Amino acid sequence: MTELDVERIRKDFPALHLTVGGKSLVYLDNAATSQKPQAVIDAVTRYYAEQNANVHRGVHYLSELATDLYEKSRKKVQKFLNAPLTCEIIFTRGATEGINLVAQTYGRAHVGAGDEVLISAMEHHSNIVPWQMLCEEKGATLRVIPMNDAGELLVEEFEKLLTPRTKMVGLSHVSNALGTVNPVKKMIAMAHANGTPVLVDGAQSAPHVPIDVQDIDCDFFVCSGHKMCGPTGIGVLFGKAPRLDAMPPYQGGGDMILSVTFEKTIFNSLPYKFEAGTPHIEGAIGLGVAVDYLAELGMERIAKWEDELLEYGTRLLSNIDGVRRIGTAPHRAAVLSFTMDCAHPHDIGQIFSDNGVAIRAGHHCAQPVMQRFGVPATARISLAFYNTKADLDAAAAAAEAVKKVFD
Repeated sequence: MTELDVERIRKDFPALHLTVGGKSLVYLDNAATSQKPQAVIDAVTRYYAEQNANVHRGVHYLSELATDLYEKSRKKVQKFLNAPLTCEIIFTRGATEGINLVAQTYGRAHVGAGDEVLISAMEHHSNIVPWQMLCEEKGATLRVIPMNDAGELLVEEFEKLLTPRTKMVGLSHVSNALGTVNPVKKMIAMAHANGTPVLVDGAQSAPHVPIDVQDIDCDFFVCSGHKMCGPTGIGVLFGKAPRLDAMPPYQGGGDMILSVTFEKTIFNSLPYKFEAGTPHIEGAIGLGVAVDYLAELGMERIAKWEDELLEYGTRLLSNIDGVRRIGTAPHRAAVLSFTMDCAHPHDIGQIFSDNGVAIRAGHHCAQPVMQRFGVPATARISLAFYNTKADLDAAAAAAEAVKKVFD
């Protein structure tokens, strides 16, 4: 397997060549959103300049062209996730909407009073709040899979929590706050042995590791385009066709119908049943280009390079006095969360920015994780395949600058 030519790749990303306060930008906030290659930017611009029309509704040239590009993107995503059927790919506004869609359709139909929904202690708020809302509405109980001090889920405790009352499991594939890669394939097999379907939140895994929804055998998988070099406001819900077929629509409106009278509406087939109204056409087209870009680089090669960066960055941080890493699981991806004895994470983030290094500081929409580790927030370095060891050297130098200010 040939290695990535990172210096060549970086030329594809205009934002990586910006200067901030006279310093070259070092972008290490990829878990929040990735930068976009010129090919994606061009695809979105081209749609508005030369292809702008609504999809599925017209017989004129532009509408047919836009429809073709939109549906080709769906097929690209199907291949990227190794989904069995194109109709199992639903375009959403992002991973968050995908989770809400499942909670409000499958969840409402299958979770009742006295039932339980099982999620993990490291979930993003997007995979907590929709299930809380459902449980409150239905009189069900939200159960939580605990984790250890390294930030690893306790799989044996998960198995104990599975009961006949467990009607749904929601799991992050990769923790956005810790970087932990969860053993989702093993956990899905356990849940299926209990007759329980599983939704996997892949917002932090799809940009970084190869995804095969057939191999892990999840019932639902969600991801966000903007974290995988695509536009904002577009995401994907994969669902097994029998599950999706049995679920009621999420929203009503145009394009999700076959026939409407005042007496009765007949809903459209998959995937359109879940795509009411004019979709984010240029977002879907841009996502298709982003998926092409990632696939051409090769997700295995991306994962290998990011693992090397993660190991290098871990060594750098470990050599700085007063730094405490939050999340030390052996199997991690793309995330380095830490605190410093001398400064609050928000001050760390500001001084990093003053030195041209963009990181994230806060609770990362994972407040229960912060509570578990007894910290109000963390500073988070998050990597992408276009990052370099020089970027991490700059981050380490910024950490030393924090110490000079506050020590």
